[in-house]
Parts: sequence; structure tokens; C-alpha cells
Amino acid sequence: MLLAALSSDGEEARVVGGAIRNTLLDQKVADIDIATTTLPEETMRRARGCGFKVVPTGIEHGTVTVVAGGRPFEVTTLRADIETDGRRAKVAFGRDWKADAERRDFTINALYARADGTLVDDVGGQRDIETRTLRFIGDAELRIQEDYLRILRFFRFFAWYGSGRPEAGGLKACSRLKDGLTGLSKERIWDELKKLLSAPDPSRALLWMRQTGVLNVVLPESEKWGIDAVHGLVRAEQELDWPADALLRLESLVPPDAARMAVLGERLKMSNAERARIEAWARADALKPSLSDLGLIRRIYRGSRQAVLDRLRLALAAVRVDAAAGNATAMIEAGRYLRLLQQAETYETPRFPLTGGDLVAAGMKKGPEIGRAQRALEDLWIESGFTLDREALLTRLPDVTGTGEG
Repeated sequence: MLLAALSSDGEEARVVGGAIRNTLLDQKVADIDIATTTLPEETMRRARGCGFKVVPTGIEHGTVTVVAGGRPFEVTTLRADIETDGRRAKVAFGRDWKADAERRDFTINALYARADGTLVDDVGGQRDIETRTLRFIGDAELRIQEDYLRILRFFRFFAWYGSGRPEAGGLKACSRLKDGLTGLSKERIWDELKKLLSAPDPSRALLWMRQTGVLNVVLPESEKWGIDAVHGLVRAEQELDWPADALLRLESLVPPDAARMAVLGERLKMSNAERARIEAWARADALKPSLSDLGLIRRIYRGSRQAVLDRLRLALAAVRVDAAAGNATAMIEAGRYLRLLQQAETYETPRFPLTGGDLVAAGMKKGPEIGRAQRALEDLWIESGFTLDREALLTRLPDVTGTGEG
């Protein structure tokens, strides 16, 4: 109904971009974008006339969001770039469908479908989808100079949809112009990196990013660390049915150095939760396959369960590579790591049975001594394997406060 409303009285609207690409690739369609010849104000008038909710999300660029059937559709007027600075573009609205296609980034993203389902391809995108070739539209360097983020998008889309070797012209252009990435906002860079690292298998894309020097520009922490570990991690995810985890994959690419991870998190403007996770992983000690059950529980209780899980998954993924090559010791270690991981995933952290109020009731005065005593008793509780109960701990209070018989 929305396409019909926008495709009358000499105007036309078409579905464009990712929805067409993913449909042809038989992949899930998340968002549906629409291109139209109607100007933004007319788009809003027609959509409201059909009873749809309209939000002017990017009206200066010709984009409004129309909510139809409870689903949002981004509807954008045909455009032509009239000025670019490598980060953003000034646009002029138009009516030329071919010109609108040619201003887009990659051929596979510039396919249109009319309301009757007819496919429109002015840039050879259908052919590239069939061969899974990621190709810039027109001159690759010009496309990149319009927005340097397209370098990362080249590798991101290759990770998700490409096959074989990246298209040579695009690869060379990304390598030559990689320094342009330094002028982009760090939020945009991290957003693209996360999307790339969330691909089913980003390892080939990361390899080409390393070869072209792009990876060192956006992730210098990986320069002397290497990217080999990500291959084993992806294989473990596939064989052990782990979900694709962008942050875990990032951790496989960088050194476990808490200070450097703090800088990384700040530089890329990560969320507080993301920064906390990579820093906790970096601070956590490496876990040996011989770690006892009690030792594992202690690590989780005193530290971060997520950090322990990250350490175990990365260790298991690495040792499985050697096990697959026939290393008998690695096979044994892989079994031990797997058991530790299963225990860490299901372990329920016990609750310390004493409170500060219990210590006051036992005769201690309020103040910093209570915190020190509580910490010492908690250490005893952990050493006991979390078996000492409240009464048993209170009997040890004189020992930790130095008030016992001597």
C-alpha cells in the first residue's frame, strides 16, 4: 500500500538496497528501504493520507521513516551528491533512477524492485550477487573519497557476502586511501568493525585488511599480535554451536593488556559495558587446563564470570587447532577446557553468609575495621571451598581481628 501511494500521479517508489540483495542471496531481510521520486514533504503527506505514522528522521537528506503495519520503512527521495568531504555529503534531490544508483557504494547495494516485483539493475549488481563479487560502483577511489568509511564497508560486506578474493580494483583503492580513515569519527569506525566481526566468518576479510594495512590503521593493537587465533575461534563457534561474538573475536586479535585495552575502548568510544568486558578479560589471568574445580570457582567469585568465559573459550579454540592436527596432548587439554567451560557456564555464584550488621551484632564497632574483618572472613570462606556457614565464620572473628587468645 505504501509503494502504491508513492507510485501514482507521475511519481514512483521502489524497494532498494539490502532487502533486494538479501532476497537474491536467500538470506534474512532485516530492514526494507524505499527510494522515491516524491520530495520529503510529499512523501509525508501521502504516507499520512494512508494512515501511516511518519517520523522525519533525516529530512535534510531526503529521508523519512514511515511506520506501516507496525514495521518501520526508511523512505528516501532520489538524490545526487553535489559536494563531499570524505565524511558527509551535500545532496540535491532528483528524479533520475540511474543517477541515484550510481551514487551508491557497491553494485550489490544498488538494485531496485518496482511495486510489481520487476528488478531494475543499472550497475551490474545482479551479476555480482551471482558471483558474490563485491565491487565499487564506477571509480573505486572516487567512491571512497566521497566517504572514507566505505573502506571498512568494503571489507564488512565482503565478510558477509563476498567469495574468493576481493575485487582487485577495490582492494587497491582501499590500500591507497586507508589513511583517510583517520579523519572519521571513532563511533562510526567501531560500528563498522562490530558489524564486520559479527559476520559468520570474518577471517578472510580480516586477512585482506591486514594485507592492505587497513587493519593497522583502525586496530593498531593487532599489529604485532596477529590474527591467526580468529580462524580457530570461528571454527570452534561453528562446531560447538557458539554464537558469533564480536567482542570475543576482537579479543582474539589483540593482546591481553589491560592498559592498552583501556586506551582501545576510549579511542573507539565503546560503550561502558564493552569497555568493562575487554578490560576484565585483559586483567584476568590465563587459565591452565589443569585448573581445579575449586580454583575455577574462586576465579569466577573474585573476578568476572564473563572474563573467565572469554579466557576459556579462547583457550579452548586455540588448543582445538592443535588437537585437530593430531596432537595427543592438545586433545586431552581440549577435553579439560571444555569441561571447565561447561562448569563456568552453569556455576551459580554463592552468597557470602555474613554482613557488616552481623559483625556489629557480634561486638565490633562500626568503622573501617568491619570491612577488613569481613574481607578476611570471606577469604577463609573461599579457602574452605565456600563451605563455612555463618556461625562457623563468626567463631573465626577473633582470629581475623587479633582479639583471640594468644
